Amino acid sequence: MTTDIERDIERRILKSCDDIFPHVLDFTMEMVKQYGVLNKEQGVLDVVERELKDLGLPVVQVPLSHDRLSHHPLYAPVDWSYDKKYNLVSPLNIGAKGKTLVLNGHLDVVPASPFDMWTKAPHDPWIKDGWLYGRGAGDMQSGVAAMIYAVHALNHAGYEICSPLTVQAVVEEECSGNGALACLDGGYGGDFVLIPEPFGPQIYTGQLGVLWFKIICRGVPTHVLDTSAGENAIEKLQMLIPFLKDLENELNENYRKAPYDKFDHPFNLNIGKLKGGNWASSVPAHAEMEARIGFPVGMTANQIMQMVNDRLELATKKLKAFRDNKPLLRFHGFRSEGHLINLQDPGIKLLSQCHHSLTHEEPKHYLSTCTTDLRAFHFYSKTAGTCYGPIAKNIHGIDECVDIDSIRQTLKTYALFISRWCRIQAK
Repeated sequence: MTTDIERDIERRILKSCDDIFPHVLDFTMEMVKQYGVLNKEQGVLDVVERELKDLGLPVVQVPLSHDRLSHHPLYAPVDWSYDKKYNLVSPLNIGAKGKTLVLNGHLDVVPASPFDMWTKAPHDPWIKDGWLYGRGAGDMQSGVAAMIYAVHALNHAGYEICSPLTVQAVVEEECSGNGALACLDGGYGGDFVLIPEPFGPQIYTGQLGVLWFKIICRGVPTHVLDTSAGENAIEKLQMLIPFLKDLENELNENYRKAPYDKFDHPFNLNIGKLKGGNWASSVPAHAEMEARIGFPVGMTANQIMQMVNDRLELATKKLKAFRDNKPLLRFHGFRSEGHLINLQDPGIKLLSQCHHSLTHEEPKHYLSTCTTDLRAFHFYSKTAGTCYGPIAKNIHGIDECVDIDSIRQTLKTYALFISRWCRIQAK
C-alpha cells in the first residue's frame, strides 16, 4: 500500500521530469548531430561525457580491449582496432547496501547513406508533428537521454539515491556487443538492468540469436574483350545466395517453436553488404559480401556457424565454378545467442507496476526477432532485465524518428522505477 508520503514524493519526482524534459530533447539532438557510426563514436562520447559532468554525475571511461575481452566466450571478433575506444559509465554508491540497478543504452548508430533520400540531413535533427527526426533519434539516443535524466530527475526533485546504481552509455551494440561486455567485464554489473530500446513502453520478453558472417570469392581477372577467359568473382558470389536462402527456409520450417511459433518467418537472412571488382572493363578478381542471419533460442552460436559452413560446402560441391577455387567464410561481429525473459522476476513486476501507475493500463509484451545488449547481461551474469523505451519509426531506415511524448513517458517510468527500486532520501 502506497502511503501519502510516498505518493507526494512520486508527484514531486514526476513534476521534476516535466520540468527538465526540454533538456532531454536538447541532449538527444546534440547526440544525433554527432552521427556516431562505427569507429566514429568519439563525438557522441564527448557530448555524453560533458552532459554527465554538467549534471554532477561521476564519469568513468571503460576501454574496449581485444587482449582482455578476446578470452571471454561472449566476445565477438572484429576486424577493426580498439585503440582508444571506450564506453562511459557513471557509477553511484558502489559498495552501498541495497539492490543494484543498471541503466544501459548504446550511443552508436548505423549508417544513414544515401543522405539524399532523407527529407533533411540525418545528422541535422528536426521536429515535426510531435516526432523528432534524425539518425539515432529513435535507436537509441532519445532513450539514453531519458535514462540519464531519470537519474537527474530525482536530484532535481530534492532526493538523493542511496543504493548502487550504474549508468552505462556503450558503443558497438549495433555490430558486436563488445561495449556492454567490456562494462560487465570491468565489474559494472547489477541485480537488474533496464535498456530503453525504441520498442515502445512495453515489456520486452525475448530475443533471437544473431550471427554475422562474411564470404569472399576469388575470380580470374581478364580484359572484357574475352570474358570467357576469366572468372567473374561477383557472379560466383551471387551463386551462393540461394544456398543461404535455403538455410533460412530450413530454420523457419523446422525450428520455429514456442514462443516464436506465432511468427510466420522469425529467422531472417539479410545480405547487407556487397562489394567487388575494381574496373568496369575488367572481369572482377575479388568479391565479398557480409550477411546476418537470425537463429532460434536454444541453438548455440557454434551450431549456426556450422550450418552456414555446411551450406557453403554443399554449394562448392554442386557448382562447377568453385571446383578449383572455394569461397572463404569468415565470422566477425555478432555471434549472439537468443534468450527469453523471466517475466516473474521482481524487477519485471515492478516495471509493470510503474507503467500502470502512469497509464492506468497493464503493459503489453513484445517478443523480438532481433537482438539487444540485454544478451550480455543474461549470459555473462544471469542478470535479470528487459527493454522498455520510446516509440520509434524507421529505425535503420530513411527519416528515422521518435515520438516525443513517448520519450517523456520513458523518462517518467524510469524515474519512478528508480524511486521504488532504490533507497532514496531527501537531501
